[in-house]
Amino acid sequence: MTLALDTLRQVQRIHIRTRRLVDGVFAGHYHSVFKGQGIEFAEVRDYVPGDDVRTIDWNVTARLGQPYVKRHVEERELTVMLLIDLSASGRFGSGARSKLDIALEIASLLTLSATRHHDKVGMVLFTDRIERFMAPRGGRNRAMRLILELLTFEPEGRGTEIGKALDYLQRALRKRTVTFLLSDFHGDPFETELRLVRRRHDLIPICIRDPRETALPDVGLIRLEDMETGRPIMVDTGDAAVRREFEKRQNEARAARRRLFSSFGLDVVEVDSAASYIHPLLRFFRQREQRLREGR
Repeated sequence: MTLALDTLRQVQRIHIRTRRLVDGVFAGHYHSVFKGQGIEFAEVRDYVPGDDVRTIDWNVTARLGQPYVKRHVEERELTVMLLIDLSASGRFGSGARSKLDIALEIASLLTLSATRHHDKVGMVLFTDRIERFMAPRGGRNRAMRLILELLTFEPEGRGTEIGKALDYLQRALRKRTVTFLLSDFHGDPFETELRLVRRRHDLIPICIRDPRETALPDVGLIRLEDMETGRPIMVDTGDAAVRREFEKRQNEARAARRRLFSSFGLDVVEVDSAASYIHPLLRFFRQREQRLREGR
């Protein structure tokens, strides 16, 4: 009973905190970025002075000898999917909250934003296997159901297989979705699966990292443990060369990940667990809004 009560209070705290962001800071951004892209063809009509020339249907115009434009209408609902990495590395946090804590709060924010705009929301929880699939659905209680599941679910796996999660999404959902992939992206390569998913879905990777994963402190000889494999390693952080090499490798991995996402034209949100996630998310929304206005 105590555990259930504590969980309920935690759900309520997250709901209150993220609801303020949905109704305040992020109000309007979600609709303008995603609902504006969710359009379907309705009809072709005569061109009227003032119409955007980009909407001209050149095939019909050439066939009939006068200008016609395509008219589209906004889809009434979108399908939003959350792919959330629950591997053991996400439990690491050098500050007050772990990477997983941040991921769950961002997922809650996105869930509330989607349900507020009457969109269907579903999720895939994964580690080195598919842990849980909740098919996309709408409804007033959907957000609370997903948040509760996020807070109470205990994964069986410890490793990370992002490729499996992307492949599962591709097979499970044929219709186009807006998919947020939340992970620290520690794991095996997934370029092939990424290429296939990108063709059908609007994929937004959200990379959550901890500052201690980039730079080691100078605290002498310490014992570290790989949280996913349990393998221990002794590291002399007092050696400046060791610290430089560690930082170099981490920066190279980060640069390689950025190049991969950029090669597929993906917008990446990078979140530092020691800082606010609000600014990176706002930057993502504003950049997308700018591109939409420019027709890119």
